[in-house]
Amino acid sequence: MRSGRIIHPELAEAVATLGHSDFFMVIDAGFPIPADAWRIDLGFYEGMPDVLDVLRVIRQEVFVEEVHFAGDILQKNRPLYTALQDIFTGAGATFHLTTHEDLVRDYAYRAKFIVRSGSFNPWANIAMMASTDPFAWFADEAGAEILPAYVERRRLIRENVRPEAKLIG
Repeated sequence: MRSGRIIHPELAEAVATLGHSDFFMVIDAGFPIPADAWRIDLGFYEGMPDVLDVLRVIRQEVFVEEVHFAGDILQKNRPLYTALQDIFTGAGATFHLTTHEDLVRDYAYRAKFIVRSGSFNPWANIAMMASTDPFAWFADEAGAEILPAYVERRRLIRENVRPEAKLIG
């Protein structure tokens, strides 16, 4: 058994397949998953596992560049928003607001895989864009010009910045 790593074999495999700019989702128990999606179903009872627990574990395993969620969270489920900020503080990820409808009609179809939790937490459907380690790529000693996006992500991580939601578009 792997210590300190995802032990669910299908979830570990899915995480290992992620490349830069791949989208994946962690969702609540009621989100409509497209029929042809790579569905990793962890939900087995109301609230178990909770979407936030799944996100905490995945956050330890994956570099995330963007986090997309329904703007309803800001007004209708502020504790969820605060928990997302806690999870992604220091990750170098940026928050982006979208609509629940876009998560269902767009992100779910673009996602490389979708992890269903047992969460009954309203609007707990999170789409993430995988990234690369901003310190490993464009290493200072390599002599290559460091892209501005990597400079910014390094700053966000070094300064342990707490993400704030930004409107898309």
